[in-house]
Amino acid sequence: MSLVKTQQNYSAVRTFSVSAPPSSSSSSNSRCSQGVAPSDNATCGAPNWIGKGLTCVCFKRKGTYERICFHLTPIQEERLKRLKCRMKVFFDASRPDHQEALRALWSATYPDEELQGLISDQWKKMGWQGKDPSTDFRGAGFISLENLLFFAKTFSISFQHLLEKQGGKRAAWEYPFAVAGVNITFMIMQMLDLDASKPRKFVRGVFLQMLSENQWAFDLLYCVAFMIMDKQWVERNATYMEFNDVLKSTRAQLERELLMDEVLRIEDMPSYSLLC
Repeated sequence: MSLVKTQQNYSAVRTFSVSAPPSSSSSSNSRCSQGVAPSDNATCGAPNWIGKGLTCVCFKRKGTYERICFHLTPIQEERLKRLKCRMKVFFDASRPDHQEALRALWSATYPDEELQGLISDQWKKMGWQGKDPSTDFRGAGFISLENLLFFAKTFSISFQHLLEKQGGKRAAWEYPFAVAGVNITFMIMQMLDLDASKPRKFVRGVFLQMLSENQWAFDLLYCVAFMIMDKQWVERNATYMEFNDVLKSTRAQLERELLMDEVLRIEDMPSYSLLC
């Protein structure tokens, strides 16, 4: 990585050199349809700008170090392919693995309460809009369920804290927990702009560096975002009608923290300390 001082505003420059490896075979794409995070050795099909000679992406931004240039390493390419694969999987209520993921989310959320069925009024207390949670995944797909499950299993105390709305003075009309989680996934997908054919955002480049350090960077960023969102909700004494405004300010804070010079991993973000 090289840092170059400049006074320019945001811009992006692509440098072409040695061709990257050819894209994955059709058998790799079949793994993509499974919707389950594979191992490091698995492939999920290449983004359309991989394998076309792009090896270096350069960005400029305001501040002291105004350009960052990095090469897409093989592990970055592989993990980016896998993440983009996850982002394209729609939730399918007829698939056994998707059904099992829903049951796993229930068990992680309410370990002492038996689930009566995948369609049940019980789901409403988790913050789904109705008794069938599958109808709420349309915006972000299966990855939003994976994010919720990752949060519940990795940071169970924080997850339960937010689920039960235990922090600070709460609003009379609270945000629905599970639906808020789906919206946060969608917000992060938009913020990182990972599905674009050309890199357009500096924060995307920073995230790719983090992804090379940790294959679960997206899921960790999701957990941080959820904590920021709830904290801002409480501080603003927000109401349900202000949810979109809180989500926008959450995105702004995420971008600020990701662009800090000392933040090289998700764990370096100041708001990561909110998790327990």
